Amino acid sequence: MNDSVNALNQPPQFRNFYGRRHGKRLSPLQEKLLEEALEAISVPELALSEEKSSRAIDLTGLFNCECPVWLDIGFGSGEHTVHQAMLNPKIGILGCEIYVNGVASLLSKLRDKPLPNIRIHLGDIRDLMDVLPPFSISKAFLLYPDPWPKKRHHQRRFMTSEHLIPLARVMKSGAELRIATDVPDYARQSIEVIMYNSNFEWTANCREDWQQPRPDQMTTRYEVKAINEGRTPIYLTFTRK
Repeated sequence: MNDSVNALNQPPQFRNFYGRRHGKRLSPLQEKLLEEALEAISVPELALSEEKSSRAIDLTGLFNCECPVWLDIGFGSGEHTVHQAMLNPKIGILGCEIYVNGVASLLSKLRDKPLPNIRIHLGDIRDLMDVLPPFSISKAFLLYPDPWPKKRHHQRRFMTSEHLIPLARVMKSGAELRIATDVPDYARQSIEVIMYNSNFEWTANCREDWQQPRPDQMTTRYEVKAINEGRTPIYLTFTRK
């Protein structure tokens, strides 16, 4: 059994995690939102516990309706999550973010304008994919993920075979996987990993397909910063076969 499959089969408490969970100190308002508002829009902890890991989440119950569900992986401060939820009120937007400050930022955005079609998981995306039903995700976003620029850290990137196995399991046939990055090497690795995975295919037909964002994709603060610093965003779209 290879290392990727071994890592995939590890129970959540034995999985390695790399990256920051906390940033600068939260404001009193952000701390209050985490205490009082997070639970109402979170995936229930019971569904994510090890004892229940073989039981799929009831997405209809989670969103209180039968609707297509989109997955926003590592949503940062939540700008894109909120944008898609506002643009698509009949779509359930399921966001996942390990960074507490980012989740607090999303909750701040929802404080004055609640959006009933947003649910989030504050934690590791692998734990969430463990309990998502097969073929339940209609679209997935991976926008400006942590690039882990050092070569010895490339296995920590999301775009590895380890993560594509469960992602393919939960995505519907024909579902889109959208990736945006300002790191050419990350884009190259993404394409290479996809080429070796029989479950996905790259949809690009011409240069403009990876040079221009999709019409419904917003420009986040991170993207503006990247452009201002001379980095060129790359937009990749794949489909689940």
